Amino acid sequence: MKGVLFVIRSWTTILVGVLLQYVGIPQLIICRRLRRNRTFRLGNKTYKYFYHRHNTTWRNERAVEIPIIWDWLNQYRNKRILEVGNVLSHYFEVNHDVVDRYERGKNVINADVTEFNTNKKYDLIISISTLEHIGWFWYEGPQNYEKVVVAIEKLKSMLADGGKLIVTMPIGYNFKLDELIDKGKVKFTQMYCMKRISRDNRWVEASWDEVKHMKYDTPYPGANGLVIGVIEK
Repeated sequence: MKGVLFVIRSWTTILVGVLLQYVGIPQLIICRRLRRNRTFRLGNKTYKYFYHRHNTTWRNERAVEIPIIWDWLNQYRNKRILEVGNVLSHYFEVNHDVVDRYERGKNVINADVTEFNTNKKYDLIISISTLEHIGWFWYEGPQNYEKVVVAIEKLKSMLADGGKLIVTMPIGYNFKLDELIDKGKVKFTQMYCMKRISRDNRWVEASWDEVKHMKYDTPYPGANGLVIGVIEK
């Protein structure tokens, strides 16, 4: 839908990322040493950028997504936690429930989140760059651009009283989702936005109006704008 050039750029980015994941250890070591004191702010908090070999986080949005979500998870230790999309286990030892349609692993329930049923009520539900995939890809069945709205409502129903749903989503990856957010069909109790401002992967907090038209993979690899949404029950 986004054209041949987008497909070529995306696959080139993926192939470079796979290559760096296996031969980019020197680059990772350099980034950790030279950028070890680098921080960013979101809301009233300061975070350290996260650098890891898996998914070459020093060159994409994972550098900010992981520390933001990991901080929330640490605040809810020993609580009932659900992760949608198996992401954190690639970086940390985790013991919470995970719903992921495809990946297999410890505590991972292989199910479509819109069809996932449980009697549990969770104190915290987190999702890192996963919801933008729901209803978007042809191999999952007929495209349904508003399926993500169903997914979010389903997750809200699984929250305990006082619970929180916290998600990160890249801008420009699923332009239909961007439209749903812009039109208010996807609503958050609180919504934060971030934009990438440099090739060496620096990020700053921004407004929705500043990021809503940003493109994925342009001018930098991966997301150039992020939404961090919070829903409280």
